[in-house]
Amino acid sequence: MATKNSNINLTGLARRFVDDGLLDEATAKDAFLKASQNRIPLITYLTQNKLADSAKLAFSAAMEFGISVLDLSSFLPEMMPEGVVDERLIRKHNALPLYKRGNRLFIAVSDPTNIQALDEIKFNTGLSTDAILVDDAKLRVAIDKYLESQDSTLGDLDDGDLEGVDTGGDGDEQDDDAVVPSEVDDAPIVKYVNKMLLDAIRGGASDVHFEPYEKTYRVRYRTDGILKEVSRPSIKLAPKISARVKIMAQLDISERRVPQDGRIKMKLSKTKAIDFRVNTLPTLWGEKIVLRILDPSQAKLGIDVLGYEEDQKKLYMDALQQPQGMILVTGPTGSGKTVSLYTGLNILNTADINISTAEDPAEINLEGINQVNVNNRVGLGFAEALRAFLRQDPDVIMVGEIRDLETANIAIKAAQTGHLVLSTLHTNSAAETLTRMMNMGVPAFNIATSVSLIIAQRLGRRLCNACKQPWDVPGDVLLAEGFTQEQIDTGFTLYHPKGCDKCNGGYKGRVGIYEVVKITDALANMIMEEASSIKIAHQAEAEGFRNLRQSALMKVIEGVTSLEEANRVTKD
Repeated sequence: MATKNSNINLTGLARRFVDDGLLDEATAKDAFLKASQNRIPLITYLTQNKLADSAKLAFSAAMEFGISVLDLSSFLPEMMPEGVVDERLIRKHNALPLYKRGNRLFIAVSDPTNIQALDEIKFNTGLSTDAILVDDAKLRVAIDKYLESQDSTLGDLDDGDLEGVDTGGDGDEQDDDAVVPSEVDDAPIVKYVNKMLLDAIRGGASDVHFEPYEKTYRVRYRTDGILKEVSRPSIKLAPKISARVKIMAQLDISERRVPQDGRIKMKLSKTKAIDFRVNTLPTLWGEKIVLRILDPSQAKLGIDVLGYEEDQKKLYMDALQQPQGMILVTGPTGSGKTVSLYTGLNILNTADINISTAEDPAEINLEGINQVNVNNRVGLGFAEALRAFLRQDPDVIMVGEIRDLETANIAIKAAQTGHLVLSTLHTNSAAETLTRMMNMGVPAFNIATSVSLIIAQRLGRRLCNACKQPWDVPGDVLLAEGFTQEQIDTGFTLYHPKGCDKCNGGYKGRVGIYEVVKITDALANMIMEEASSIKIAHQAEAEGFRNLRQSALMKVIEGVTSLEEANRVTKD
């Protein structure tokens, strides 16, 4: 890579960004090469990989080309013309029609070198086109909102759409048997459920909880890992709400005695759909329903935005390039294991590699990957699926979870016989993963010779960049929290959440916190000696692999999250 980069002569925008101090020469050359390989604009590559501030890039590009720059956050969406430019062109060129004056159409772009965009839009619309430069990050968000508003199957719901739905009061007890299928098609109930789901998507929630109690009913969203109540409809509506959700998930509305699993696919626009994984649970006062929001685009974000430190990312990428071996991702439910696995699968997903997955159920659909839902009721468990995979000429196998000795043994044999195997375990750390497999009955020699990499992870909330505040903490407190004296002497700024209209209590989004451990010769020897998880953890730390706590503190030093959040997700 260094040889290729040294032959690159920077010109145009890349040279301007270096001259303006936004990038150093080496970073600019590397970004220029990778942007060309990925066939995306340089500015988009720099923004997506957080190599430079998107606003500064826009102003630097504006100076280079002598065109105006606009802050999209101050632009009124209602000024944007509807139906003038085809959605395909907007997506293809990352260009957004802003406003029209006479026969002139003003187009927001983040890449001023994209003359093809203006020419193609001009040809298709018959209008003269002028470019207005905008921040790339804001442009991508604005395009999504614009297209969503143009084509939403749910429509724009507001409080007026809920007329006829009682959103308060305890009400009298109602017999569940009073619900008949025709009642759940009532427009107010349909609109209410649709609004709850759409609001959850817009608010970035990961889960939606519909919860009946003796005299109350509530709806809660889990956003950035924290549950928050968002609605309290009448308890009288509980049977109708649960029946409506079950119909959407194609479940049996007459069966309320046992849990059921289903799936809902919600089309937001011509190009974007969101899946919900649905589970019902009979409780004392009715069915509690939880929907997990599955966004396929999460698997295509790329490894650079997941939160891996550079050395951790390299370990993962190197393991993915190995022809055989086992990569294990561990952590509690909701810690982002699926996204980590699918990000790896997406990197491997090329025409010359055969990938098969066994899941319970498949959460993210990816073109080019053979996905199987296990079904124990018909005798198709993880072990049976794995045996079938091995007769399907696989290169890469993903097992949703190793739950028993049979599955573990088959997966390990696959990893030892020329296949790359990815899977998950529910353990708290990398070291505990190894001892858990020993406790399951897997021979230590097989673990040492098959497992190549273990990733333990958690999800922490990101601080909102718009309102986070510096926080002064005494040095002795920092030492007690786990920071090293060297880190304290070097100096860093801690930030504290405040809260504003752009975030949720001072946080916006989540970031992965990882412990990435490569199985070295020394660790393999300890495994074969059946050492305890404590001894294995000490050896991993001695070899330079950061544990979860140390990785969380690095995110605090980088200003990505707060010390309070680090303590919440990585308590010792």
